[in-house]
Amino acid sequence: MDADFADFVRRRGDHHLRTAVLLTGDWHAAEDLVQTSLGKLLAVWDRLDTTAGPDAYLRKIMVNTHRSWWRARWRREIPRAELPDTAGPGDLSEGRVVAEEVRAALRRLPARQRTALVLRFFADLPEAEVAGLMGCSAGSVKAHVHRGLKAMRKLVNRTEDEGSVLR
Repeated sequence: MDADFADFVRRRGDHHLRTAVLLTGDWHAAEDLVQTSLGKLLAVWDRLDTTAGPDAYLRKIMVNTHRSWWRARWRREIPRAELPDTAGPGDLSEGRVVAEEVRAALRRLPARQRTALVLRFFADLPEAEVAGLMGCSAGSVKAHVHRGLKAMRKLVNRTEDEGSVLR
């Protein structure tokens, strides 16, 4: 394995894993997404210009891989061995509770809205770059972001009535 590739994974792997968690809404699926995407990146590593940083290339691979997975399984149920426990009011610190509520709200959004929000606000990419990654126009990105934020606000307002810490 190329030493530069191993160094890149050590330096940037956690960042891309956090991005994948937000894209997929599931920690285990995010690990699979990053692993698959890194495998694809390694296959073309020797042909890349790595001086400029391969982050954008890996993000593109992750978005495309996630999109193809979503298309392939949109009709299938996801079996679970155990139902997840929901956290009680005093179980986690407030910051972790807020983070979990944001992830839960993101999971409820359509895939394109979730992808646009994650790339625009978590990865802090400009609209033009998000449009390139998603394969759509900048106007479509703006629409997805607008609709996603509107849906997130509705989810937050509904959960505030139920005792959410999000405001």
